[in-house]
Amino acid sequence: MESKDEQLTIKRILEGETALFSHFVEQYSHSVYSMIVRIVQSREDAEELSQDAFLKAFSKLDTFKGDCSFSTWLFRIAYNTAISFVRKKKVILPAIDESIIETVSDEAVGTFFDEDENERRLQQLEIAIAQLNAEEKALITLFYLESKRVNELAMVFGLTTENVRVKLHRTRKKLFVLIKMQDGER
Repeated sequence: MESKDEQLTIKRILEGETALFSHFVEQYSHSVYSMIVRIVQSREDAEELSQDAFLKAFSKLDTFKGDCSFSTWLFRIAYNTAISFVRKKKVILPAIDESIIETVSDEAVGTFFDEDENERRLQQLEIAIAQLNAEEKALITLFYLESKRVNELAMVFGLTTENVRVKLHRTRKKLFVLIKMQDGER
């Protein structure tokens, strides 16, 4: 949906045509669910949290200013909903020595992720993503699976674009280390 179309649809919803909100639900439900399930790692919780995110978006629709796309605004709500849930559960993630991540060369990471993806690599990647913290999971999901631009991610996460670039870079390195650890390498 184009930005102008979104703005018009939002205006109509706010004027009483509330059934039009279903267009947003249909258009973004899979994407919102995909991001949330990666963060909370439970399909049942992700389904419930996705519904919560859409309900929050609907109830707060009058606060949407249009300074970003509706999807970016919605992903921010969904991300915050999932993060709040995770914080309450106090999920414990494996610790990785930051010095290991620092020693990984950008070239090694680039070569590793540019290689042909095979089924084993995809399985390793899924396992590694599950070991990331909630913010890293959301960042990877939105950037690679939802093709969100860095400036959109900055709005979702409340960060600067440079900070998003740094976090993406470090998260790719962390994934590299996690996959190498699966292979028994350090």
